[in-house]
Amino acid sequence: MRGFADGFASVLLARYLSELGFSGVQIGVIVTATLLGSAVLTLLAGFRLTRFGARSVLLWSCALMAATGLGFGTFTWFWLLVVVGFVGTLNPSGGDVSLFLPTEQAAMANLTDVAERPHAFAVYNLAGALAGAVGALASALPPRIAHAAGWDVLRTERLSFLVYVVTAIGAAAVYRQMRDTLPGPVMHGGLRKSRSVVVRLSMLFALDSAGGGFALQSLLVLYLYLRFDLSPAATGATLAATGALSAFSQLASARIARRIGLVRTMVFTHLPANACLILAGIVPHAGAAIALLLVRSALSQMDVPARQALVMRLVEPEERAAAASITNVPRSLGAAMTPALAGALLDWSHVGWPLIIAGAMKATYDVLLLAQPLDRD
Repeated sequence: MRGFADGFASVLLARYLSELGFSGVQIGVIVTATLLGSAVLTLLAGFRLTRFGARSVLLWSCALMAATGLGFGTFTWFWLLVVVGFVGTLNPSGGDVSLFLPTEQAAMANLTDVAERPHAFAVYNLAGALAGAVGALASALPPRIAHAAGWDVLRTERLSFLVYVVTAIGAAAVYRQMRDTLPGPVMHGGLRKSRSVVVRLSMLFALDSAGGGFALQSLLVLYLYLRFDLSPAATGATLAATGALSAFSQLASARIARRIGLVRTMVFTHLPANACLILAGIVPHAGAAIALLLVRSALSQMDVPARQALVMRLVEPEERAAAASITNVPRSLGAAMTPALAGALLDWSHVGWPLIIAGAMKATYDVLLLAQPLDRD
């Protein structure tokens, strides 16, 4: 349910903000605010809120998600949207963020053993990614419905953010029933034995995400619109297809990891994906760019379940929530540093400089990760 809402909003966001009259830089600032806020909330979830138990944290997260939908569905003033983006849970990248992420990752690790964990994370991510792809496809419906009914398109798109409210209510109803499944309070969390390796990995993940911040889903929407004048329906269909490819590719990740190890799985699938991203920013035709983005999507997310399983394997059980936070926060912060610059580059030139820079930075991360003295098994 959350994946559907995030996929829907991530595609709708850039188009809606552009139609409000905001510049590429302003859109980038709002995207940056959402990522910075997610970083703060993720730290709170991993280091402070574990003492309340996973179920309570997830229910509070649902309340914040509902407030986010109300904020974006009500306000149109730039600075108010920046504030709502910072304190809320809206995700411009189409994936999990905020309080939900470390809490659910730690719960998944507690419910699985080392051997089955990569596959479990792959299935878990698959469900969210498929729902996100459906949400991206559904993002084309508001303007169609508005035109068919004779409604104001902008108002219809603004009210569409209330899908967050409906989703939050549904998710909360599910979490309330999981009292005996989700982990209870952890009184002595934080990082101790695993601090060194987690910090080292976090720095690398930050580099990867800083590159990814140049090519967030909302910014890809803006790029395809500005350079190729791609329609909302075509954009939604493209991102739905990329989401589906990314989702199913993660199932292959566990099989590859059993053969060559977690780190090599992460690197050897990520490098070709980054090459496709660079080329997508260079080619002059929409069809070629879309084809490259599709190939990239079939490879780029295979590292996700392997990365999650690697972090959970390297830390003690009581450190898992904190480790999930500290490895994901630099990802949010890294991604938050670059969208405004990406928006400025798109204002300056419709050539895909953000995609080119993103691919180069992420490829650098791959090489550095492979050089780390981590267990390859």
